[in-house]
Amino acid sequence: MPFDLPLSAALRKARWKVKIREKESREPPHVTVLRGTQAWRINLRTGEFMDRLPDPTDVPEEIIDHIKAEENWTLLCEQWDHKYPANPVHEPDEDGGE
Repeated sequence: MPFDLPLSAALRKARWKVKIREKESREPPHVTVLRGTQAWRINLRTGEFMDRLPDPTDVPEEIIDHIKAEENWTLLCEQWDHKYPANPVHEPDEDGGE
């Protein structure tokens, strides 16, 4: 089941979605911003857009700010780690762990 980050009613009405999608365990940890058939991926390790197209500047700043708000970013990382435990956002050596 994909994870959907809740968005404001105005953004939902404008057809925006933010998800951690299915079957992406082999890719770098990321969240996908969707509008219609367009998809933008944001890397959960770096916070950067992963693709040049579609143009990242097409994503409203309001959505980027919402995703990168500390509690939402933490939630997205936790959801990725729960869904894909073999490909966690933070590798154990990054945290000074194992």
